[in-house]
This record gives sequence, structure tokens and C-alpha cells, in this order.
Amino acid sequence: MDPNNNLEQEIFQIISHAGTARSFAYEALQAAEDFDFLKADELLKQSEEELAEAHKTQTQLITAELNGEKLEKSLLLIHAQDHLMTAISEQKLIERIIRLTKKLREKTS
Repeated sequence: MDPNNNLEQEIFQIISHAGTARSFAYEALQAAEDFDFLKADELLKQSEEELAEAHKTQTQLITAELNGEKLEKSLLLIHAQDHLMTAISEQKLIERIIRLTKKLREKTS
């Protein structure tokens, strides 16, 4: 992999997968609010798969740099990192909210 030849493409893959993961996570939260936990669980699974794809691309870039390849640092790359980190944080928080919602639903049923 020559990261500088495809760097912009790799950056957009991170942003795209992270954004899709975040969308799935919020859809899962909405499903949980509607007490549709099967749908919420499926959407969380899709969110995790998207985060895994974004993380895979990030790891390839980090590995390339660790192997001595110089990556052009840019505001776009920083934005992708921020986007991924935020998506991961929000997805984990939403997972926890859904677990709490399930527990509350069990106690009130």
C-alpha cells in the first residue's frame, strides 16, 4: 500500500464508515426507545461492523507510518480521526443507554 497515492481516498473511507456507524447507532437508540430491542441489536451490530471497517483503514495508515512511510498530515486527516473517535464514543454510550433501557423495560413489565 502506498498511502500517499490513496491517502485522500483512505481518509474518506474512514469518514464514511464512521458516519455510517454513527447513523446506525442512533437508529438503534430510536429502536430501543420504541422498545424494539431486536432491531436495536441488529443496528448496533451494523454500527460495530462499520466501525471495524473504519478502524481497519486507520490501522493500515498507522502501520504504514510505523514502517517508515511518510504520510502527508492534513486537516482532512485530523478531521477523519476526530470523526472516528466521536463515532466510537457515541456508539459505546448508545450501547450503554440501550442496555439500561432494556433493564428498565424488564423491571416495568
